[in-house]
Amino acid sequence: MDGAKRGALLAAMVAGVLAAPAVADTLYVRAGRLIDVDYQTTRTGQCVTVTDGRVTRIDSCGKTPSGAREVDWSSYTVLPGLIDLHTHLADAGQSADVAAPYRTSPQLTALIGAHNAKVTLDAGFTTVRDVGTYRGLTDVALRDAIARGYVAGPRMFVAGAYITRPGGGGELNGVIPNDQLPSDMRYGVIRNPQEAHDKTEFLFEHGADFIKMIATGAVLAIGTEPGQVELTEDEMRAVVAVAKEHHSYATAHAHGAEGIKAAIRSGVHSIEHASLIDDEGLQMARDAGVWLVMDIYDGDWIDQQGTREGWPAEYLRKNRETTQTQRDGFEKAVKMGVKLGFGTDAGVYPHGLNARQFAYMVKYGMTPMQAIRSATIDAATLIGHESELGSIALGKYADMIAVEGDPLRDIGVLEKVSHVMKAGVLEK
Repeated sequence: MDGAKRGALLAAMVAGVLAAPAVADTLYVRAGRLIDVDYQTTRTGQCVTVTDGRVTRIDSCGKTPSGAREVDWSSYTVLPGLIDLHTHLADAGQSADVAAPYRTSPQLTALIGAHNAKVTLDAGFTTVRDVGTYRGLTDVALRDAIARGYVAGPRMFVAGAYITRPGGGGELNGVIPNDQLPSDMRYGVIRNPQEAHDKTEFLFEHGADFIKMIATGAVLAIGTEPGQVELTEDEMRAVVAVAKEHHSYATAHAHGAEGIKAAIRSGVHSIEHASLIDDEGLQMARDAGVWLVMDIYDGDWIDQQGTREGWPAEYLRKNRETTQTQRDGFEKAVKMGVKLGFGTDAGVYPHGLNARQFAYMVKYGMTPMQAIRSATIDAATLIGHESELGSIALGKYADMIAVEGDPLRDIGVLEKVSHVMKAGVLEK
């Protein structure tokens, strides 16, 4: 496929993801407090007019315009719909049963994903980046079903499958011999730069929005170690090059310090986890403008729930070895001004609990406004759609949530969202 055709295909895919369903109503939303993440201010007595799913006016409240339907959120704080940059909606979920993804068919995986999508939307997350599934391309199907209005959920940007080495952190290890796993569980397995190129092309041709590489071992994968480099720089560069040809980018799962630095040198757009990042890696990320997406909540869930449920001892050990180091690295990143996006690894713990991470981000150095921006305008910037998403602003999609209380005083109020609007549609 030549460059012009690839560009046209990608543009069509993005338009489909961002498309809003037909909205007949003009809405007039009365906000009690309106958080403006662009200017980092809060305003009172503001009303937002929504037409055809987009914000068309923001000004002092007055009489509801003729023909408009009033939405009275005057007793709530209103802020942009939240964005989670690291989720696994289209997957069986983490448990003590290592074989669960293998025993869950692609069809059932997609249906589980539909449930997870609704729960996530109800929690106030109107957009997610889904960063991989064991059952390859089920995330593509779920994304498209949501975009077409068949399923309620956040708009999704998806990876399709993991680019990983044989037996690496993106493989379902410890169930049956890996070469006997179904083909859809090995779409991204590569052994050299040429295979990295070819598998990346395959994923884009089958609907991926971006590419997720497994640069190091994983906490929640049998037989891999978080500090171990798994992909070579040449392999990662091959992936990054193809992604750029498709006007997209690659992100890297990377826990270990050396794997993080190799991924940055290879040209990745963001690093997932960054659990064992060192000072040199932090400096490299800042200098290169590479985003860190650090899931600093779920270490507690793994330790507590995983211990109760009998998750593999290997998982629990690796989690204990990385959790506090990751949080220390996050705190350093905040102080250094490294770009940080909100990502939770939802699916490791139940979907819908995503907002629990905000309190951890504040505990480890962010102001409440910084934490909110990491899940709104900063997250939208990371995915390249800040002109459409991430803030309540003229011309953008009307993605808004309403919460009781003031999250700038108590970030925990984001854990209980009262109302959700996505592209002008009241979803909750």
